[in-house]
Amino acid sequence: MTDTATAASPITPQVVAEHGLAPEEYDRILAALGREPNLTELGIFSVMWSEHCSYKSSRIHLKKLPTTGPQVICGPGENAGVVDIGDGQAAIFKMESHNHPSYIEPYQGAATGVGGILRDVFTMGARPIANLNALRFGRPDHPKMRHLISGVVRGIGGYGNCVGVPTVGGEVNFHPAYDGNILVNAMTVGVAETDKIFYSAASGVGNPIVYVGSKTGRDGIHGATMASADFGEDSEEKRPTVQVGDPFTEKLLIEACLELMASDAIVAIQDMGAAGLTSSSVEMASKGGVGLLLNMDAVPQRETGMTAYEMMLSESQERMLMVLKPGKEAFAEAIFHKWELDFAVIGEVTDTGRMVLVHHGETVCDIPLGPLADDAPLYDRPHVPTPKRAPLTDVPASSDLGADLVTLMGSPDIASRRWIWEQYDHKVGADTVQAPGGDAAVVRVHGTQKGLAMTTDCNPRYCYADPYEGGKQAIAEAYRNLSAVGAKPLAVTNCLNFANPQRPEIMGQFVGCLEGMSEACIALDFPIVSGNVSLYNESKATGGGSAILPTPAIGAIGLLADWSKSASVAFKAEGEAIFVIGESNGHLGQSSWLRVVHGREDGPPPPVDLTKERANAEFVRDLIAKGLVSAVHDVSDGGLLVAVAEMALAGNIGATLEEIGDHFTAFGEDQGRYVVTSATPEKIQAAGIPMTRIGTTRGGTIDISGGKSVPLVDLRSAHEGFFPALMDR
Repeated sequence: MTDTATAASPITPQVVAEHGLAPEEYDRILAALGREPNLTELGIFSVMWSEHCSYKSSRIHLKKLPTTGPQVICGPGENAGVVDIGDGQAAIFKMESHNHPSYIEPYQGAATGVGGILRDVFTMGARPIANLNALRFGRPDHPKMRHLISGVVRGIGGYGNCVGVPTVGGEVNFHPAYDGNILVNAMTVGVAETDKIFYSAASGVGNPIVYVGSKTGRDGIHGATMASADFGEDSEEKRPTVQVGDPFTEKLLIEACLELMASDAIVAIQDMGAAGLTSSSVEMASKGGVGLLLNMDAVPQRETGMTAYEMMLSESQERMLMVLKPGKEAFAEAIFHKWELDFAVIGEVTDTGRMVLVHHGETVCDIPLGPLADDAPLYDRPHVPTPKRAPLTDVPASSDLGADLVTLMGSPDIASRRWIWEQYDHKVGADTVQAPGGDAAVVRVHGTQKGLAMTTDCNPRYCYADPYEGGKQAIAEAYRNLSAVGAKPLAVTNCLNFANPQRPEIMGQFVGCLEGMSEACIALDFPIVSGNVSLYNESKATGGGSAILPTPAIGAIGLLADWSKSASVAFKAEGEAIFVIGESNGHLGQSSWLRVVHGREDGPPPPVDLTKERANAEFVRDLIAKGLVSAVHDVSDGGLLVAVAEMALAGNIGATLEEIGDHFTAFGEDQGRYVVTSATPEKIQAAGIPMTRIGTTRGGTIDISGGKSVPLVDLRSAHEGFFPALMDR
């Protein structure tokens, strides 16, 4: 990066390019200012106009998503989404990416991803109650992958465990498309009182602007810009753009903010995430339609000689910006000093509509706020639809269903994640009802009988083969996972991870996935209330420009009126009837069986019938509510036989199966299906819902039609063995 020591540095075309700005964007800056910017002003424009902050390639399409519903208190546009969960309480939640930083420095990249998403939630007045994550890695045998897996998992655990918020769920995929650009998406769920929700719009001319938390350093400068470009060969040189986290300070910040929020002192509050003090101040002022004046000399600094450029673009962690009511400064300062945190009045709200920065007595920045925020560039990028895949016509046969099952159970995408989640404290707070390993985590709403179910889901291979169907399936999968524990699905957050939007085929993937997601959300009354877009996820370092698979990761929450009545995946007793709910047509296109056993990623993904998805889910939730089923598991990767095996391993009880006689039935990934068990099958009425009895729970083996018997001990060895073998070698 060009020398940033002085605002008087000349603005050359090279400097503009190094700030990630196109020539035509620089022309827009000249027009907005009526003059040349200085280096501080150029830096502020560069981060605010980055993809990470401005969504300039995606905003036009995000407007198509359904974001409202009777349960929605606050949709997209704030730090996190807010939904009503009854009794004067709200759930506040969001998912965000920290992909590029986690590839460069996996421990701190993942750790600060957790810290950032926690701040998005508690800045709105919620106490965080759970963390989740969605991780995508490259080939397990890639020379860098063990280092990346280890660092990311340790970073998530190191931050979440120390801050005292349980990590209760997530997902992990492996694919060569992520060799040079892994994905680390973090999600946090919190609970707040509906009359104590805080927003970010600044107001009140003359009101003090207050900085709280940690001091500002030089770490993370241009992090937002770095996250808005693809990787070249110089990823190691970008290490200084990765933030450094301190979870113990974050814990203090949570408690101090919540204590101040219990008073009437706060007008507006915003965390300092991507682009740090720049984005937080610009967003607060622009949302409130006001201006701001900041005194950079007052910003708490942990390094000497920092310039205004460095202070505004630093992404040092554990920091917040507030607008307080007049006269509340001393009251607030006492709270933050009690918690051993910095507190400084660094400016005031103005009526100018401009961002003005003063440093050492000189005005070093004077920018109209409109061009930085609402009037930032907006592009309708050219896009072409993904060609439809031809149906499979040459499906190979299976000579041994049992052997194929063992192979699948030990494969990277299906193997047990125990090695990962045992490194996370998933019980801290004593409210975790269902820990990692099931369809959805369940966390009790403290002091009540209510439970919040939560999940993260996406099948990137489906999205690559058919973005529209893949987008539908990602939403439907989340809906199923919540329903499988008995929760009524409430709302969705997302993290839209795609490659270079300037390539029409990539933009076509983005548009197709959003169209599918939108249709599914409308059909299922499942609105999207928050989210994040992460573009340019590709790497030239792997040779030839390697793009990730389109990965619209979905995070979702649902509500249980009584957490004690949630269902789980484990077989509970021998002699119970096993049913599959939903239609089984043997769809093997893009299936795990085809990929793992035969090395092929062919055919279209399974179609999603949203009417049947909703009907089947409502039926399953009704069975759970009436206590008619003892175990429930949705059918996803690997198909019906894998779902049964996972239930058997969870309960350490085998099964005799009567209706699974070929690889189509065993491993097809038809959508909208659940496996359930019942001790009273005669009481189940399934009018209009496809429901087939496929066997009985018993013994220590999975007995498949045709006489094949697979011991649970062999399945467990394969299922539990992948990660320890990978990470210990």
